[in-house]
Amino acid sequence: MEPRILVPIDGSATSEKTMQAILADRDRFPLPLVLLHVLDVDKFAYRMIPDFQVEMIRENARRAGEQLLQKQLPRFLEAGFQAETRLEMGSPREVVTRLANEENIALVVLGRRRQGEVRDILFGSVANYVLHHVRCPVLLF
Repeated sequence: MEPRILVPIDGSATSEKTMQAILADRDRFPLPLVLLHVLDVDKFAYRMIPDFQVEMIRENARRAGEQLLQKQLPRFLEAGFQAETRLEMGSPREVVTRLANEENIALVVLGRRRQGEVRDILFGSVANYVLHHVRCPVLLF
């Protein structure tokens, strides 16, 4: 499998800015892209929701994640990128790190929300965690 660029997306304004930057500078990203959306299982862990409703919520989240990926993929294909989508469940920081370290990922490109250095240190951020735990280069927007 040839090296690829991992681009985690989540539908946020930060994610949109990251995608716009990639699209605007096509020549800097010559490898195939993997557009990744991670369903954050921690958000489904609320104990007061009955199991059958948790499954319904997960299924709705999965459908929304697929829709997000299918909405974004044509933008990259029309701009001349080779791209694929991937939907995973888990902790975003752990899934991004695992994929980057276990698969042939040459670069991770992700946005940073800039919620503040103290908050990042105390609570962490996906970008900060990925930056310190992957073996490949990371490009932050």
